[in-house]
Amino acid sequence: MATGTVILNCARIKEPSLAAIDYLARVRLGLRRGDCEVCLANCSEELKQLIELSGLAEVLKARPKTLGERFGDPGAPSRGSATGTPVVAPSSGASASVDA
Repeated sequence: MATGTVILNCARIKEPSLAAIDYLARVRLGLRRGDCEVCLANCSEELKQLIELSGLAEVLKARPKTLGERFGDPGAPSRGSATGTPVVAPSSGASASVDA
């Protein structure tokens, strides 16, 4: 069982490609080796569709829409700092928020 969750903010992936999917899958693999799970935040519909098409929907899980997406600002931080810089919570129930 994973000891923490890393949330990747995908808002900056404007034109998803297979290279982006490959990158996200490699990040997920590295995190899994470190006993962490990954969750994608602020995914565009195009990115979600490409993840589904690639067969990685179960591996690269997207979070439900954030408040920023609901109110028209998909780049708004969903969790963590207001600047979008990586934020790491304490190690007990560790989680992190990073920009992809």
